[in-house]
Amino acid sequence: MMEQITYFEDYEIGSSRLTSGRTITETDFVVHAGHTGDFFPHHMDAEYMKATPFGQRIAHGTLVFSVGIGLTASIINPVAFSYGYDRLRFIKPVFIGDTIRTRTTITAKEDDTKRPGSGRVIERCEVINQRGEVVLAADHIYIVERKPA
Repeated sequence: MMEQITYFEDYEIGSSRLTSGRTITETDFVVHAGHTGDFFPHHMDAEYMKATPFGQRIAHGTLVFSVGIGLTASIINPVAFSYGYDRLRFIKPVFIGDTIRTRTTITAKEDDTKRPGSGRVIERCEVINQRGEVVLAADHIYIVERKPA
């Protein structure tokens, strides 16, 4: 992990980065099901899924979200914190053996009426599979301190 101070004023709309990749495994499915209690057949029953249009088990959307966002956590900004996510969408299925990476793009900056010493930075997160298809998208909202006067 690297620490880097980036104040609200330093974020540039349109700037983006692409993470390294991570291959989704059967172990990921099993561990995630155990953590969440979601043992739906869509994720855990290969025979059941053979009879569906997917033809195989699909990853939990929350698994793809967790891993995809986790891939972005390479830089610690001590003057920012996550305020949450908006517009989360599971766009395409992810299967065992798929490799995902995440592209983040700064899409907006706005004032934070509750915190005059900070602003909100909106970062679009797109999780992409090995074919370049966006499989998940969400807007990550950060509260970021403004530069000291």
